[in-house]
Amino acid sequence: MKNVLMLHGINHNMFGKRDPVQYGTVTLADIDARLQALGEALGVHVESFQTNSEAAMCERIHRAFEEGKDAVLVNAGAWTHYSYGIRDALAILTCPIVEVHMSNIHAREPFRHHSVFADIVKGQICGFGIESYLLALRAVHAEIGG
Repeated sequence: MKNVLMLHGINHNMFGKRDPVQYGTVTLADIDARLQALGEALGVHVESFQTNSEAAMCERIHRAFEEGKDAVLVNAGAWTHYSYGIRDALAILTCPIVEVHMSNIHAREPFRHHSVFADIVKGQICGFGIESYLLALRAVHAEIGG
């Protein structure tokens, strides 16, 4: 069975409470449950990790490399736009990485239009709410031959 790591970034523990115009009322638990269900249907094990600590995120990425994860999905939140530390940690990975966002970052504030991860990820899926996560899982499943 293939192993996929879902990395949730800063403030994602507040999904369902923060900015419902951009993120709706879906919670992090809802997202993880939907990923788990789709993963089971696809025959892929999905592990989720969320942190508000940039250091903890980098450490989890390092561990993903050591564990030989087959793919990584990442929604780093605001870190997407400025965290070269997380970008450099992700660049260590040898597996496909897909960047995920619930909102369309290209239709939001100008500072959100740029991703420091863009040149190291396989692709980016944004703007479809919770479906962005499911589309990303389907994409890596196709990529790794789940």
